[in-house]
Amino acid sequence: MKKIKFNLLIVIGSFALFTSCTDDLNVTPEDDDVFLTEAYFNSPASYKTGLGGVYANLSLTGLTGAGSSNIQGLDAGTSQFGRCLWNLQNLTTDEVIWSYENDPGLAELQRNTWTTSNPIILGMFSRTMAQVAFCNEYLRQTSPAKLSERGVTNAALLSDISLYREEARALRAYAYYNLMDLYGKAPFNTENEAVGVAGPEYSRQQLFTYIESEMLAVAQTLKAPRTNEYGRVDKAFAWMVLAKMYLNAEVYIGQNKYDQCVTMCNNVIGGGYILEPNYLHNFTADNHTSTEMIFTLQSDGVVTQNYGPTTVILNGQVGSVENNGSAFGVGGWGGALRLRKQFVQKFTDASFSTDERKTIISGARPIEITNIALQGQGFVLGKFSNKTSTGAAGANQTFVDTDFPLFRLGDVYLMYAECAKRGAANASMSQAVTYINDLRERANNSTANNISSTDLTLDFILDERSRELHWEGHRRQDLIRFNKYVGGSYNWTWKGNSSSGVAISNHLKVFPIPSTSLASNPNLTQNTGY
Repeated sequence: MKKIKFNLLIVIGSFALFTSCTDDLNVTPEDDDVFLTEAYFNSPASYKTGLGGVYANLSLTGLTGAGSSNIQGLDAGTSQFGRCLWNLQNLTTDEVIWSYENDPGLAELQRNTWTTSNPIILGMFSRTMAQVAFCNEYLRQTSPAKLSERGVTNAALLSDISLYREEARALRAYAYYNLMDLYGKAPFNTENEAVGVAGPEYSRQQLFTYIESEMLAVAQTLKAPRTNEYGRVDKAFAWMVLAKMYLNAEVYIGQNKYDQCVTMCNNVIGGGYILEPNYLHNFTADNHTSTEMIFTLQSDGVVTQNYGPTTVILNGQVGSVENNGSAFGVGGWGGALRLRKQFVQKFTDASFSTDERKTIISGARPIEITNIALQGQGFVLGKFSNKTSTGAAGANQTFVDTDFPLFRLGDVYLMYAECAKRGAANASMSQAVTYINDLRERANNSTANNISSTDLTLDFILDERSRELHWEGHRRQDLIRFNKYVGGSYNWTWKGNSSSGVAISNHLKVFPIPSTSLASNPNLTQNTGY
């Protein structure tokens, strides 16, 4: 099975190093007696292991196994970064529903009835701000002044540390990107502030300006695409975050930035990425070998055991009726995840009969979910696998080896096409159609389902994004951008706590600032409507 570069470094360099530094961003560490020591940096290798700890926060929740959390008051499942991201971006939409509504916070999310006390909303806010704090502390401990104090003079090591610092900056900007997208505001701190200082509130505009500036800067200094170690960021990561920001700029700051999005898409496309010939190989236990992966959240059944997005997806997609866990290389959780009808209907046309992206399992199931607790209602999915592309089993039947595809080339093609349709001056409609057809030819192994320019409407693009990218953490953002999320122009099963779906309020386009975070930082204000 794959070797993950940073996992073995976590024992020395991860959360224990940084827990003392999280309280400057309203995060309460589990063990506030652990502090960075100068002795830790006696070894030149410590600078890379420390960076490993920063990356670790994207996959792990604590030092003592999958059930541990290094944030006080939050369990591992409620505060794992990728799982929280998936819950907020997918479970709140038309793509999926969770059967076990006694699990804290999930019923409110999938019924769009969340409040300021929702534990998953708190989990994402806290975990993401912990990421900011970890990055800040790494930057404090690797400043030129600190390195000079320690007598670090080796030119090769100094060059490596310089690159590590740029990666930490990129990860910090990505954390703020998520806070901007999900909450519309955040407390702001950098390494220049002392630990323990409550950061001022930054608006969406202020966050956008900061993230854009940081990502443009580090894009000049990070490694070229596909030349860094797997699991570490490079120029394409920065371009991808910028592309997503520019695509959604009208939502974030009320400005059209589709031309800038196209520029970033072209940068990524020119970075050497190639569509993986088999669509489903992007979701197997060896998907780290995919030629289209730009950045993933790493998962390994042995060394990074966690209840992250792919472990939850894979065990959750096993049907209660089908009992088909062996097909995916997992034991399964008895029908935890099912498909809402509106997603299924995006594949019902006969033209999708050969589409590899259609992994919907219907059997004798009804398409309607009239009672969320009945796991036999609603179709199920078979997209992800804990087996390799050659059929070899993952190392563990509970904790999977399948990485979560945070950013991949298929999304870039779709972003380019959308910008072309929205009038980007530097995008070609002909090229947009070609990119869509590249995805469709891959999915069908033929040109039978190719489209023409007249087919390329915005409604088509929104549906095609769901067909290509479902369960990959994009859907809420897409629906908001297309004005299909709030209001009643597009309803889905259990939207607004109604089995047939009803309109929801405009204020739900952003999540609330958690009540505990408000209480701990007097600079923060609540979002309108909460």
